[in-house]
Amino acid sequence: MSNPGESDPTPITSARQLAGWFAAGSKQRAQWRIGTEHEKFGFRRDDLSPPPYEPGGIRAMLEGLTAFGWEPILDRGNPIGLKRGEASVSLEPGGQFELSGAPLATLHEVRDEIADHLREVREVAGPLGLGFAPLGFHPLATREQMPWMPKGRYAIMREYMPRVGHMGLDMMLRTCTVQVNLDFGDEADMVEKLRVSLALQPLATALFANSPFAEGKPNGYRTLRGKVWTDTDPDRTGIPAVAFEDGFGFERFADWVLDVPMYFIMREGRWIDAAGIPFRAFLEGKAADRLDGETATMGDWADHVTTVFTDVRVKRFLEMRGADAGAPVYLTALPAFWVGLLYDDAAQKAARALTKGWSVDELRALRDMVPAQALQATIGGRRLQDVARDVLAIARDGLKARGLGEEIHLDPIDAIVATGQTQADRWLERHATAWGGDVSKIFAEAAA
Repeated sequence: MSNPGESDPTPITSARQLAGWFAAGSKQRAQWRIGTEHEKFGFRRDDLSPPPYEPGGIRAMLEGLTAFGWEPILDRGNPIGLKRGEASVSLEPGGQFELSGAPLATLHEVRDEIADHLREVREVAGPLGLGFAPLGFHPLATREQMPWMPKGRYAIMREYMPRVGHMGLDMMLRTCTVQVNLDFGDEADMVEKLRVSLALQPLATALFANSPFAEGKPNGYRTLRGKVWTDTDPDRTGIPAVAFEDGFGFERFADWVLDVPMYFIMREGRWIDAAGIPFRAFLEGKAADRLDGETATMGDWADHVTTVFTDVRVKRFLEMRGADAGAPVYLTALPAFWVGLLYDDAAQKAARALTKGWSVDELRALRDMVPAQALQATIGGRRLQDVARDVLAIARDGLKARGLGEEIHLDPIDAIVATGQTQADRWLERHATAWGGDVSKIFAEAAA
């Protein structure tokens, strides 16, 4: 989840404004960039417990990072994020530390940005007795043992989540992801990229599965984080069928988002609880009694879009949301996977041809299978492991066509595709052998 952006007080006077908000993200190919966001769990090195906001925890981390030129972002006087140039650091509800990277031109720059961030985090965390591990689901802590960060929006979501799903609080507190943000050229390009990436998001979830433990034992899944997202909030998650309908584009997507329930609006630094109210009702003035008579602005719309948690989120770019956080090489491998597929015309066409026959029902069934089965799940009579070979070949060709030597960043996925053994499978093997059944040993080995 991002830090709150600058509010745009422009009144909304027509639905066309909302579609235009998305369309404004269209860019010429030369301006296309790569943005990577990744989260990691903090832990106290002495007892492996999740650090609180304060004392000696997440707040101290944020304050310590200002030595590297980061500027604090405040919520009611509390530092809850950092900003440096076009990059930011933000906090997930349970203190998961997130880098939202700058828009970069190459995957080599992405790799270097990740390495620099992790180095800074280690330098600040060391004297505090803290470590950070990128894993998809917290391997030890119960929901009750996770701290809550002092961000106003999280208090509203904390109350709302249990009304709409069984695992929304787990999503907030006990999951970590790596996400990739990519640009589109125009409406037609957005539609094609969205369809390809929605169709292949379950494959990405399988390839990067990295959450086989919960509360100190194997949990029965390769990606428990993937399972969590199937029972969080059906109004705003998953694979929206509208994306595959004839005539889909910015207007159709905006119309769909209008019916997604809101969480909040912000006025003068104050969060107003709007949980459960569709944005359409807000826009039509049907919720004035709950929202202090406020009327909808484009800033409200921009905030609302950040609370749509589809597997691929349309903003002024496309946000790939399917993967567990993992080791640093996988944090670069994920953007390499998507850039290879979507930033070369021939690769994008090949990926679309491979997936075009898959129905929404098949994709949703695959999404449900993947958390437990990973690459052994099937679609169209084929194992995902076999599909992955074809898709990885397309992605590699797409990166070669860019002529920047970026295909090396796909190498970490080769072994996964060749063997069918994900990061989660390797952790399970370590658990059964070298660790002697002690899940806590994962922190030392996974620490970034």
